[in-house]
Amino acid sequence: MDRQSQERIITLIQREVVPATGCTEPVAVALAAAQAASLMQQRPTRIEVLLSPNMLKNAMGVGIPGTGMIGLPIAIALGIVVADPTMQLKVLDGITPDMLADAKAIVDSKIIHVAVKQGDVDKLYIEVNLKAEAETAATIIEQIHTNIIYAAHNGHAVIDNRLPVKGNSAAEPSGTDADIVLSFEKVYDFAMNTPLEEIEFILEAARLNRAASEVSMRGNYGHAVGRMIQGPLGQRYLGDSSLTRMLTYTSSACDARMDGAPVTVMSNSGSGNQGITATLPVLSFAEDEKAGHERTVRALVLSNLMVIYIKQKLGRLSALCGCVVAATGSSCGITYLMGGTKEQISFAIKNMIGNITGMLCDGAKPSCSMKVSSGVSTAMFSALLAMEQKVVTSSEGIVDEDVDKSIDNLTSIGRDGMNATDALVLNIMTSKK
Repeated sequence: MDRQSQERIITLIQREVVPATGCTEPVAVALAAAQAASLMQQRPTRIEVLLSPNMLKNAMGVGIPGTGMIGLPIAIALGIVVADPTMQLKVLDGITPDMLADAKAIVDSKIIHVAVKQGDVDKLYIEVNLKAEAETAATIIEQIHTNIIYAAHNGHAVIDNRLPVKGNSAAEPSGTDADIVLSFEKVYDFAMNTPLEEIEFILEAARLNRAASEVSMRGNYGHAVGRMIQGPLGQRYLGDSSLTRMLTYTSSACDARMDGAPVTVMSNSGSGNQGITATLPVLSFAEDEKAGHERTVRALVLSNLMVIYIKQKLGRLSALCGCVVAATGSSCGITYLMGGTKEQISFAIKNMIGNITGMLCDGAKPSCSMKVSSGVSTAMFSALLAMEQKVVTSSEGIVDEDVDKSIDNLTSIGRDGMNATDALVLNIMTSKK
């Protein structure tokens, strides 16, 4: 790989692997609210938030850090109170008791109105409209959780990067025309051959996500999957192994994040759970194997970049559970740490695609830690099969002889084929009493 390509991929990773406090979807909504509020001279008396169906699905059932509350209204209100869009995905970091009380008062005033945005919009779409007497402000975020494409005060645009609507059928580009189009070959080449000192920044993802896991194990968050694995029943029936330690690390970080613990995690492609799942199983296995510094770094890069590659094709939000994508990345990293060859790593990818493709996303919520655990278990299983030269063949299901084509098949199902399922899931979620 030439030097220019390496530099472009480094830039891509650094943009896609970023810290986030709280579940990314409600945090992005809070960011949009903060942007609009920053333009106002007074507090709004009406707050309208219009979301794409996928955004609503992923934002309505998750805990908001530091609040003990679930869902969008408190996230929106906190964005109004903070009113600082420069904080981006850390906009809910450092909430004080006074700020929380202020935000709760906004929620109690019943001025927040949330609805699905009608019409053909991107799967990641957020629109916030504020009004106070004659003053108005508006913000639109599209395609990427921090991509503010429009902001206006009293009808006068201060930001306007709106593009023609692309609809729901195509995955969005990674962000700029300068982004390199990835492939399995490029991902592997970059992870194996880029100078070590230029990719060691990935260790910050491991540090942050490990810290979230440790916070969770000291508390009692969500469904406490990680604590269960390490508890009497888990130890009795699951034992203590590399797999159970991977599951503990990963599920406990997810438990904390989904339940609103005040932790910051390193996200991947706009998802904290994807960042956790791409990082912690690999880190845990590397430590168990005493892999050493360089192999750990390269395994983490391989895993995270594979997730970015698949998300390039899938889009940031879809009907497909993100743990399918992220666990595919971690399976690559685990296979590499087992001593796997490039071919065996491609086998692990095919084994993942042949197994858990179709796991649906029914929103961000505490039970995501259970899905993450399923993905990590499958990642280990797929790696072990790959090391035994066992692979799902092109005569089976959606797997193709070519690994990139297999990934295409996976992403087309999640991006296009499951749209009707996505609509049905959202209808079920919003129709419950």
